[in-house]
Amino acid sequence: MSQEDDLRGLAKVMDFMRALSVLFVIVNVYWFCYPSMKEWNIDIGVVDRILLNFQRTTGLFSSILWTKLFALVFLALSCLGTKGVKEEKIRWTHIWAALAAGIVLFFFNWWLLDLPLPLSARTGFYLLTLSAGYGCLLAAGVWMSRLLRQNLMEDVFNNENESFMQETRLIENEYSVNLPTRFWYRKKMWHGWINVVNPFRASIVLGTPGSGKSFAVVNSYIKQQIEKGYATYIYDFKFPDLSTIAYNHLLRHLDGYKVRPKFYVINFDDPSRSHRCNPLNPKFMTDISDAYESSYNIMLNLNRTWAAKQGDFFVESPTILFAAIIWFLRIYKNGKYCTFPHAVEFLNKPYEQIFPIMSSYPELENYLSPFLDAWLAGAADQLMGQIASAKIPLSRMISPALYWVMSADEFSLDINNPDEPKVLCIGNNPDRQAIYGAALGLYNSRIVKLVNKKGRLKSSIIIDELPTVFIKGLDNLIATARSNKVAVLLGFQDFSQLIRDYTDKEAKVIINTVGNIFSGQVVGETAKTLSERFGKILQKRQSISINRNDVSTSISTQMDSLIPPSKISSLTQGMFVGSVADNFGEKIEQKIFHCEIVVDAKKIAEEEKTYQKIPVITDFRDADGIDRMKEMVQENYNRIKEEARQIVADELERIANDPNLKHLLELNKQA
Repeated sequence: MSQEDDLRGLAKVMDFMRALSVLFVIVNVYWFCYPSMKEWNIDIGVVDRILLNFQRTTGLFSSILWTKLFALVFLALSCLGTKGVKEEKIRWTHIWAALAAGIVLFFFNWWLLDLPLPLSARTGFYLLTLSAGYGCLLAAGVWMSRLLRQNLMEDVFNNENESFMQETRLIENEYSVNLPTRFWYRKKMWHGWINVVNPFRASIVLGTPGSGKSFAVVNSYIKQQIEKGYATYIYDFKFPDLSTIAYNHLLRHLDGYKVRPKFYVINFDDPSRSHRCNPLNPKFMTDISDAYESSYNIMLNLNRTWAAKQGDFFVESPTILFAAIIWFLRIYKNGKYCTFPHAVEFLNKPYEQIFPIMSSYPELENYLSPFLDAWLAGAADQLMGQIASAKIPLSRMISPALYWVMSADEFSLDINNPDEPKVLCIGNNPDRQAIYGAALGLYNSRIVKLVNKKGRLKSSIIIDELPTVFIKGLDNLIATARSNKVAVLLGFQDFSQLIRDYTDKEAKVIINTVGNIFSGQVVGETAKTLSERFGKILQKRQSISINRNDVSTSISTQMDSLIPPSKISSLTQGMFVGSVADNFGEKIEQKIFHCEIVVDAKKIAEEEKTYQKIPVITDFRDADGIDRMKEMVQENYNRIKEEARQIVADELERIANDPNLKHLLELNKQA
């Protein structure tokens, strides 16, 4: 049987239903207006007997409402198959008005039969109101059927089709981060949870400025991981926003740790509220490759474009030169002067002095051979170019405050040491990013290397605004840290930022290896990439064709994007899409989410009113209460410069007094 035959059969059924409805109306009039029927000589004996039998067996006419209700039911059924016709626009207000008028006129007109009027007048009024009411009900039913069949334009953004059931269970474990949500599904608001049951598979949070990624996701990660006893490292680009949250939350949840952790902060803007830490601590540098890695991080943070030029002559030359200086300070007097400020000061000494000194150490001969060859060959321009490419960017970092923070050790960077767990916050300043970036990159790379070891505490590395700092080995950390219980959270605005600063290959590794993704509003290629990652779903498609006589509706299904790029690029603040990873025994059927992350803003505002400022760590006041911070910081700066000068003087004297090394000084004359 063809589709046309089916439609014709359905139309006949609907016509039959409407005929039954009209029949019940006629029967109602015939029974309850029987005296008028007699007066008008409408008396059918067969019909009378049939109706009397119905009354005896079913009680159909015991109330005037029964026949009207049956008439209404069959009328409603007949309207389900109503054919649409081209007409004026239908509004729900018209439908409700017609429906209300129809119910009043059709059901509440029985009292007209009891009016003190002539019999014909009473029956006439009853017939008039009954007919008008039936007509209103018929119009309301037809309009409603047409409107419901033409509902395509009610969901112009396809929200219902693209909504889906999400996780409503709260799944917690000793490592999890759980975020409450609200989401729309089947014309109803649901409450659910984003369950990050395995944060060790790394997480990224994306979003344009103002999308709510820090407020909704990063802050929750900090609080929940401190509550669960994580050793935590936080890179705070807009210091002290995240640091203040971490400090106050730690004060309230120290009981979450087996060994009470200590709170440390690195802050170059205010040395009085900063601990001091040497990222080139000789204790953690066991090989010259460690020195090279540190030098590489410093140089790439000072020159971001160098990330795409690895292996180039003028990229590798300054990196190797500074690595040689770092390793020289590491082996000189057991690393007594192995600090970043000493390395910068040593680099700024004349190369005629530093080359003979470092050449006197066999460990550095191979590292320095390209420079010595250029020096002896008289290629002064080339040599000066190599040295200048290291000196010029590093000269931006010559700062008394920076020298103060990086020249002493009040704590070590192994934050997940079981005997000394730490919560460490390192602050940047957007206005001084070019100055602080290299130093902070050095801290970051050292921490990343130290935490990723066996037998340590569970730890968390939270880096907001990732593109403001370069961290070598970040892709390797994400890929390998899971087994060492290191949870990584990276926050940035767009994949293009990551590609720009970390090169295309490394950025793709980071993007493709993370297990948990949160994304607020993003646009362009980032939105397309995320949409492809979330996959497709079977969706209904409805099309309507209107002609003079009919409105035909066709419904089909097809696979389409679960969350299309257009949805991701128009998310409102606080709305996030993404996916989570699960565990053995903690299976999450629906890993994809598209929801609003619920944040109790009022509660947070009340908490913030009770927050304490990060305390003064170093009191620079003397016995008379005078603040001597600038003076003491400057004294430290001058001391480092003098120590670097003294190292050069002592080493040159040693070489001059050693017959086996005296020839190195003769190289200056040869050059």
